[in-house]
This record gives sequence, C-alpha cells and structure tokens, in this order.
Amino acid sequence: MIPLEAHPSARPSAAAAPAFALWQLGFRPFYLLASAFAALSVALWAMQFAGWMPRAYLQGPLWHAHEMLFGFTLAVIVGFLFTAGRNWSGRPTPTGLPLAALAALWVAGRVLVLTPFAWTAALVNAAFPLACAVGLGMALVGARNRRNYFFIGLLLMLSAATLAFHLSALGVIRTPAWIGIQLALDILLFILAVMGGRVIPMFTNNGITGADAKRQPWLEKTSLALVLALLAADAADLPAAITGAIALAAALAHAARWLLWQPWKSARNTLVLVLHLAYAWVPLHLALRLLSLGGWAAPSLATHALTVGAAGGLIIGMMVRTARGHTARVLRADRVDTACFVLVLLAAVVRVLLPLVAPSQTLAAVLASAAFWSLGFGLYALRYAPVLTRPRLDGKPG
Repeated sequence: MIPLEAHPSARPSAAAAPAFALWQLGFRPFYLLASAFAALSVALWAMQFAGWMPRAYLQGPLWHAHEMLFGFTLAVIVGFLFTAGRNWSGRPTPTGLPLAALAALWVAGRVLVLTPFAWTAALVNAAFPLACAVGLGMALVGARNRRNYFFIGLLLMLSAATLAFHLSALGVIRTPAWIGIQLALDILLFILAVMGGRVIPMFTNNGITGADAKRQPWLEKTSLALVLALLAADAADLPAAITGAIALAAALAHAARWLLWQPWKSARNTLVLVLHLAYAWVPLHLALRLLSLGGWAAPSLATHALTVGAAGGLIIGMMVRTARGHTARVLRADRVDTACFVLVLLAAVVRVLLPLVAPSQTLAAVLASAAFWSLGFGLYALRYAPVLTRPRLDGKPG
C-alpha cells in the first residue's frame, strides 16, 4: 500500500509551514509545472510545424515524443515519488532549495531542446532523472526501505534511455532515436502497472463500501513480469512474433487484473472511477501493440493508448487526489475536477479509437485530441495553482 499522509518522523513542526508552500513537498512544483507544460506543449509543437522555431535542436515527432515522456510524464512521476517516498521511508525527500534546483533543471531541459545547444540539452535532460534518483535514494536507502529500491533503478534507467535518445539524435551512436523512446514507454508501462496495482484496489476498497477489489499475488507477479519481458524483448529487438506473443499474454493478464478490481462498482466515486477508466487503457495498449506488430494497426495508436489513455488518465486522477489529500481538502471531485477527467479521457478516445475505426479522420482526431488534452491540463493548472502554492488548510507542513 502507498500511504498518502506523511510519516510522523518526516513531519517538521506545524509552525514551520511558510505562507508560500510551493517548495514544501515534491508534488507541488512538479504537478504545477507538468500541467502547465501539458497545456503549452501542443502550442509549441504547432509553432514548430509552422516553421517558427527553425533552430530548435529537437523538432516535430521526435520533440513531441521526447517532451511527453521525459518532460511532462517524468515530472509527474518525480513529484509523486518524492511525496510517496517520504511516507515510505519516514525521511525527507528534497524540499526547499534542493527541490527548487531540481525544478529549475527540469525547466532548463524543456527550454534547451528548443535551442541549437544540442549537447547541453542532452546532458541536462539526462541529469534530471539521475539527480532525482539521488534525491529519492537518500531517503529510501537511509531508511533501508528495500521494497521500493526498484524506483531508484527505474529513474536511473530513464536517465540512460534519455541519454541514448540524445546520443542517437546527435549521431554518436547508430541506434535509432526511437529505440530510446520505446524503452522509455516500456518503463512507463511498468511504473503505471506497479502504482496502479498498489493504489487502485486500495482506493476502491477505502472509498466504496462493499467494493471488494481483489489482488491475486500470482497474477500481480505475472502481469508485472510480462511487462518486464516486453521491455527485454524491445531492448533485444526480438522478432515481432515473439514480442507480439508477450504483448498478448500481458494484455490478457492486465485485463484479468483490472476485472478483479471490480471497476463497475466505482461509478459512485469519481476520484476512483477515473483511475479504473485510465487503467483499462493498459490492456488496450498491449492489444494494440500486438496488432501493430502484425501490421494491422498503426504503432502510434498503441503509443497513444498508453501515453494519453493510461498515463494521462492516471496522472490527472492522481494529481487531483494528491493535491486534495496533501493540502487537507476533502477527497471528493468537484465539477472542475470532473471536467478535467472527462477532457483528458476524451483526448484518449478521440486520438486512439477514431483513427482505429476511421483512418481517414486521423488529422481531425489529432487536432481534437490535442484540444481536449490542453484544455484538461490547462484547467487543472488554473484550478490548482492556488492550492499547490499555499499551505495546507489544517496548518501542517507538506
């Protein structure tokens, strides 16, 4: 389980809470930066296509893929891990000036890929997850919290994937830049599978009387092992038949896992429902990977099922829940929160399902999906900027 309230030994005194609280806990700056960037990035991408940024180091689909994974998604993961890591370990994760420095490093990475300074951009973007691994590792290793050491390893792997991507883009290595993107997608899938398996059944049972969401140990281990097998298959560039067989087995395992969580019982609790709807995109992503390997569907559909559907839905759901829970607000979605959820999930439906059934409408689907995505995360940024920058309502720090 992932406790979302601070461990007593990690709490400073309530009197220490400042009036401006942005740097008090990891979720605050990174949720705000990520949501604002999610809304802005589509406009930046359009500016690149219009030729208004001719000197940008990364452009077009490469820039879009890099920034959604190593920019937006990684920022949210770091914000969540710094917050949860403090609770897992009972020790502080970066706050104050160190947290501000990490946020500045992230911002620098977003700016540098739009400049001609390719090597600087590469080093800064690889340094960010590495520095975050150190920040998280100091808490987990200091507390000997071995159960969660693998998150340190995943951040290190993301740093390596980022570096490989940039070295390929710079022509230093011959591996296609998209290999780094695919490995990062597999790592993201594993993170979502781990976190979803921990929090969704717990939140379902805690928030809905009689939900009876279940976890079968053998199925949990199998579903996660199959994601790691898919990561290994992509890293080794195994034949499509083998990778497809792994994807099929993983799709079936994750669909069975999701059904055990009794998703149909969550309709009464919007904060729980959005997580179930988002996780449903995981087996769909895996099924679309199988279809794409067989040439029956465009690979981009599988990618966006993961990034927009699963990651986008889980991220918006957890950002609302964490922002409310860690600022002492009631854990109930209001109309603005619900609008954010609907917009982000609509972005996934339009981006993936419309081109799947009507390929001729792909351009319209991309534009509509981008609009829904930007509106959803832009609305979150506007709604939660005052929440994320102000102290908790109960006066406690964090």
